[in-house]
Amino acid sequence: MDVKKTKEMFRQVASNQPERYFGVETLRNLGFSRHQCTRCGKYFWSTCERAVCGDPQCQGTFQFVGRTPYRSLTYTEVWDEFSAMFEKFGYTPIQRYPVVARWRDDTDFVQASIYDFQPHVVSGAVDPPANPLVVPQFSLRFVDVENVGITGIHYTGFVMIGQHAFEPPEAYDQNEYLDHIYSWLTQGLRIPQDEIIFHEDGWAGGGNGGACMEYFSGGLELGNQVYMLYTLTESGYDELNLKVLDMGMGQERNTWFCSGLSTSYDAVFPTVMDMLYKMTGFKPDRPLMDKFAPYAGLFNIDEIDDVNQAWNHTARILEVDPEFLRKRVENQAALYSIGEHTRGLLVALNDGALPSNIGGGYNLRALLRRCLNFIQTYGWDISLENVFEEHARYLKPQFPELTENLEDIYKIIDVEKRKYRKARIKVEKELEKALSSKKITHHKLAELYQSHGVNPELLEKAAQEAGISFSIPRFEEVEKAAPICEQEPAVFPPYETEPLYYENEKMREFTATVIDSCDTLVVLDKTAFYPEGGGQEHDTGWIDDREVVDVFKEGKTVVHRLKEGTIKKGKSVSCRINGERRDTLTRHHTAAHLINGACRKVLGNHVWQAGSHISESCGRLDVTHYETLTSQELHLIEKIANDMVLKGIHIQKMFLFRNEAEREYGFRLYQGGAVPGKVLRVLNISGFDVEACGGTHADSTSEVGFIKIVNFEKISDAVLRLEFTAGLTALKCVQEDADMLREIGEILRVEKSQVVKTAQRFFDEWKMKSKEIDTLKRELSQIRKIRLNECFTEEGDILFLEEEVEGDRDVLRETGLSLVCDNGVVILHNEKGDLVVFCGKKAVEKGYKANELIKKYGRGGGTSDFSQGIKEKE
Repeated sequence: MDVKKTKEMFRQVASNQPERYFGVETLRNLGFSRHQCTRCGKYFWSTCERAVCGDPQCQGTFQFVGRTPYRSLTYTEVWDEFSAMFEKFGYTPIQRYPVVARWRDDTDFVQASIYDFQPHVVSGAVDPPANPLVVPQFSLRFVDVENVGITGIHYTGFVMIGQHAFEPPEAYDQNEYLDHIYSWLTQGLRIPQDEIIFHEDGWAGGGNGGACMEYFSGGLELGNQVYMLYTLTESGYDELNLKVLDMGMGQERNTWFCSGLSTSYDAVFPTVMDMLYKMTGFKPDRPLMDKFAPYAGLFNIDEIDDVNQAWNHTARILEVDPEFLRKRVENQAALYSIGEHTRGLLVALNDGALPSNIGGGYNLRALLRRCLNFIQTYGWDISLENVFEEHARYLKPQFPELTENLEDIYKIIDVEKRKYRKARIKVEKELEKALSSKKITHHKLAELYQSHGVNPELLEKAAQEAGISFSIPRFEEVEKAAPICEQEPAVFPPYETEPLYYENEKMREFTATVIDSCDTLVVLDKTAFYPEGGGQEHDTGWIDDREVVDVFKEGKTVVHRLKEGTIKKGKSVSCRINGERRDTLTRHHTAAHLINGACRKVLGNHVWQAGSHISESCGRLDVTHYETLTSQELHLIEKIANDMVLKGIHIQKMFLFRNEAEREYGFRLYQGGAVPGKVLRVLNISGFDVEACGGTHADSTSEVGFIKIVNFEKISDAVLRLEFTAGLTALKCVQEDADMLREIGEILRVEKSQVVKTAQRFFDEWKMKSKEIDTLKRELSQIRKIRLNECFTEEGDILFLEEEVEGDRDVLRETGLSLVCDNGVVILHNEKGDLVVFCGKKAVEKGYKANELIKKYGRGGGTSDFSQGIKEKE
């Protein structure tokens, strides 16, 4: 569905019936009247006659810039004042959600405060944490990267202050919600009534839609109230059973409005900008920036067709040279961008995200490399670590958690800097190769920029040398791939099987009644067989001595697959679970939790589970991490996990309402990603690991037994995979390794303690002998060359040589290479049948081609000057 078209559709629907969709009663009581903008055509409300609405694209400038603010508020004071006022109105202020949206499977990052409550709360499946509520939600959007620093208003990371209510239709009151916002504008910000303009608009996003009322002052949109009334469908839209108020207000915009400064960046993170000015020695051109600021909003790259024309137009108004204006503004914008990007990175990295080459991690890496590019381009000496620390210090009154993981963040940044330097070297080599081969294109340069994020000046210089035009491509946000759910049609009607495997995980035998069956598929009224799910493989066992080979779920129905035969509906059956398999799966699943907690303790708080698979042979755990493991880290993870086993800690397993679970344990619950449902099954190893998890688990860590990590590998830029075993399976692995080591010692005829040293000595000797053999091969080729030079025959001006030579294929190649000349054809083979053909340059020009000649002697392939293969037996 086209979001822009859907928004416009909802705007038209709402504007045709304003009394139904907007707080018209409140507006009229406050003295506002309705008008239609002569430029954009949208309807708006104001207390005085106006021809145009308050949007800067219609009225031309930010009118509030340069004038004394009605009330001065710092960044954190905006939230303090807003939350205090709305608490008096009956709203509950809540803490922000993590910017990494782990409770959702359709997005990597929170992009607005309503994301906190989609889909579970909005759909009515889960109660909100409070109702009504307000929240200072940090959000990330990457579509405005190029606008940051220029327009004075755009951000990639920002706080959307949310005003939310979730009500049945009869309790939903747009007039009351709008009155509360009006109070904020007139009492909180102290804006005169005649300086406030409300815009009618439509809205769509996150699968929902409705009407929207934006509010402006001085040309600046301070926020908007979305009246979320519909859920979007393939054929259109349906009414929501629960009506939602979704007010989003930029804390950054309100701070700028209350500052009197020419751009929002100096107002939003003032101490960081002061630090950057000192680090770089950069002296901002305040008089010029003050003149430019009212027109900055016209440079939104998404809304102008010709950027150069915009610069020329603004320069004429300001009576300055366009190039001079552009250079000064872009230099200042580069420093603003560093301040802005590092703030977003701080929150994302603190909340557990990692830069990478895929998904949302790509967007974070692009932001960081943009900072590094600016630093390199302008030759600035900037400590990004100090910038991160200052952001955290300034934001501490509102977000104290940002100071907790700074050391981890510094390590991540250090690794990313090293990767950036390597990427730059790689790009330089690729550019040199492309230039020398004259195969450089605009497409190739754009690919290098988007793949490696290196300094664009490097690419522009290469383009000049190649004589082609090149412009930096627009930043392309990488979105999380939507999950593909290809479900087979259900075999059975929707039954609700009683899950005995949660009531008593040690149950191995039980009786049940068959409530349905189809061929080898059987449904019981209750079952202790665990169905595949949560990364854990299914149980096996027997139903009335018929072997169960698979167990799976269809909704709330547990289906058992028999190896053969069927069981009639209504029959009472005796069931027995394969206890040995279940015990092993349980140990491995519990061990996964212990290893996950150990990884976080050793590697840092950025570690999150990225996937898992629990089988009878071993367990597999994927965790987020920016580097590969050292031996010391691996051993420490293993040691901590086994130490938890020895401590015999009780493992708590419980069902909790989602709100209660999130309130008690936070968003660490969602280690394995989004978990559906109003009720969560929570596993808690107190003080070590807590997750929403549906697998089978031990009652105590001591039941897991010995844990052995048998392998690890880096499966992507930011994900490590660990394979492990536990209990008797782990013992078997250790015994196999010990047997292998003993056998190697017997072959080498040394003690186990000497195996590594002896193997290294043998390897070193082998390498030395290999070098000696290569040298002898080359010498032998030269000796043969002297003999074989006398064996050439002439056909016209072409010299031919066909001979059998002793040696392997390497010797054939060396010998042939030393013999071939411009007008020569050399055909060599050995006793084994290896065959090589060389043709000199002039011979090729005369029509003698190695890849054709080789077919006369045997099978093979290659190029016109060299081919190799197998000689056919005569």
